Amino acid sequence: MQQDDGIKGLRIHQALARQIGIAILSGEHQPGEGFGGEIEQSEAHGISRTAYREAIRILTAKGLLESRPKAGTHVTPRARWNMLDPDILAWMFSSGKPDERFIRDLFELRGLIEPAAAALAAARRSEEQVEQMTGALEIMRRRGLATPEGRDADQLFHATILQAAGNEPLASLASSVGAAVTWTTQFKQDQKRKPRDPIAEHLAVLEGIATGDALRARMAMEDLLRLALIDMGLPASTV
Repeated sequence: MQQDDGIKGLRIHQALARQIGIAILSGEHQPGEGFGGEIEQSEAHGISRTAYREAIRILTAKGLLESRPKAGTHVTPRARWNMLDPDILAWMFSSGKPDERFIRDLFELRGLIEPAAAALAAARRSEEQVEQMTGALEIMRRRGLATPEGRDADQLFHATILQAAGNEPLASLASSVGAAVTWTTQFKQDQKRKPRDPIAEHLAVLEGIATGDALRARMAMEDLLRLALIDMGLPASTV
């Protein structure tokens, strides 16, 4: 199986799941397309049947594939793909430039979730959560979003807001929103033009939450998302 930087450190079945997942998301394998038999496919990829089965199981759990007795394994319709799965988000951005509609959809989703979460966090946050956001912002300021450390801190900042909202179902979206933050930020950093420093907008969100000003926190988050979309060269009309 061909290796690339994205699969270093992964186990064989995880690496194969990533490889096939990227191929599906990029359109190399179309919905309804069937895969060959287990023996044939495992030999073609140069792996054991057990590893191949585990890879298919991963992709089935994420909604990309389905296996039925006698019908075999097929790519599912796009509507069944779990687009909020952190791995799928990573694979979407690893497959090359995601289409403009997908990026817009991510920001539209964040625009529905994060401003409301910031407003709730302003009323419900703990001092420890404020300290965690403050520390994350300091790392972002010091290391910059072009570094893995800076992007990890950015993800932590946004995830902490969801946790601070004090809503358990909302907090369960932290990993998905965090993955969206990480990959859109990295994509923005990879663009040819020098990206704008978004620290000021993050600081405004933090100040709104820390002072208990729900309206200020909500508006600051809306502004942060609007400017982030513009930074990617896309109109901000959907956020």
